[in-house]
Amino acid sequence: MKLPTVALVGRPNVGKSTLFNKIVGKQISIIEDVPGVTRDRIYQEAVYNNKRFYLIDTGGIDATKMDFNSEIKMQAEIAIKEADIVVFLVDGKEGLTANDRLVRDILRKSEKKVIVAINKMDVKEAKENLYDFYELGFDTYIPISSIHNIGFVELMDTITMNFKEQEETEDTRIKFSIIGRPNVGKSSLMNALLNEERVVVSDIAGTTRDSIDSVLKYHNEEFIMIDTAGMRKKGKVFESIEKYSLFRSLKSIDRSDICLVVINAEEGITEHDKHIAGYAIERGKGLIFVVNKWDTVKDTTINEFEKQMRAEFQFATYAPIVYLSALTKKRIHTLMPEILRVKENIKREIKTNILNDVIQDAYQLNIPPSYKGKRLKIYFVSQTGVNPPKFTFRVNSKGLVHFSYERYLENKIRENFDFTGTPITLQFKNRSEEE
Repeated sequence: MKLPTVALVGRPNVGKSTLFNKIVGKQISIIEDVPGVTRDRIYQEAVYNNKRFYLIDTGGIDATKMDFNSEIKMQAEIAIKEADIVVFLVDGKEGLTANDRLVRDILRKSEKKVIVAINKMDVKEAKENLYDFYELGFDTYIPISSIHNIGFVELMDTITMNFKEQEETEDTRIKFSIIGRPNVGKSSLMNALLNEERVVVSDIAGTTRDSIDSVLKYHNEEFIMIDTAGMRKKGKVFESIEKYSLFRSLKSIDRSDICLVVINAEEGITEHDKHIAGYAIERGKGLIFVVNKWDTVKDTTINEFEKQMRAEFQFATYAPIVYLSALTKKRIHTLMPEILRVKENIKREIKTNILNDVIQDAYQLNIPPSYKGKRLKIYFVSQTGVNPPKFTFRVNSKGLVHFSYERYLENKIRENFDFTGTPITLQFKNRSEEE
């Protein structure tokens, strides 16, 4: 089921980020050692009263700052276009500004449902300014204070009024997305797999405007293939428009079980390729590298290119690499077997007794050093999740787990069980903690 999307718009410093974090219900956590994890998360899935939706936080629209008619206006329009409902946040303390009126003009054209949230209502001036905002001409106004929790329930009830509660009807078909920078050959790869021209392929970077789902049959099994808009590097533009093509791609990654990261063999590996793989890992997705346009490479062997790939993607050494040409279909047959293999691995479950034998052997082989007279002890380990596989360790003190020892344990699990193509999560709990 497609989740509804809500966009927060408004000029700078009206409190969008505070409201964003409040609705999402947590300060967005950042995993530090994976490339490409943005500090300014633009969108997040949120839940209110069992109703799930996507929330987009846009950059502040400031008509006084730059050529308003180009990038910023476009950025706002794209966010609004993505949204089913727009929350237009204004600053009650400062009152109505010319900038607010410019935002209103953009929203009027969009013909989307708009809720005006008048923020900072805990301040005396805001109460005096309240009715000025009615001149914006929208139907719904809700006075709020993001910081002091005023009006929050009314705002959320109004936003989600017509959203449906999510019924868990699970589509068990494996979904994979084709992700990568623009012009690396994602649409051509999709066509080659489908063996039909479902997507219009052209040479202009970024011509795939939105993600498209297709059903692919292989060995009597159905897969859902998600083609995404190209992920592009953030430009020098203030709050780049690229965030929103990125937003679409992130949404596609979220919906996938496995991500195929397409690399252009002609151009070689770029920093941005690493960021894209980083997004997929951060989301816990299965990962396969697809080196496309391999037929154009004349002076490098697969072995040599593989060394480069492993050196550049050290954080994803478990991901298989496939070399092919989507255009000529050369070696295209090597891809689906890898997808089948990763499909098995993201759902792989390990028997508890076998897992404990492996971990106890690993522990005896490499006993962790003591720290301030204390040494890490592992009492028991069990698998507590799949897709991606998750392992929970019961220990004497999780504070004694050094990241290098955690990596050692992960490597031992990978040596003993086939987790090619899937990240795995290790969680440590003190034995004294409640189950």
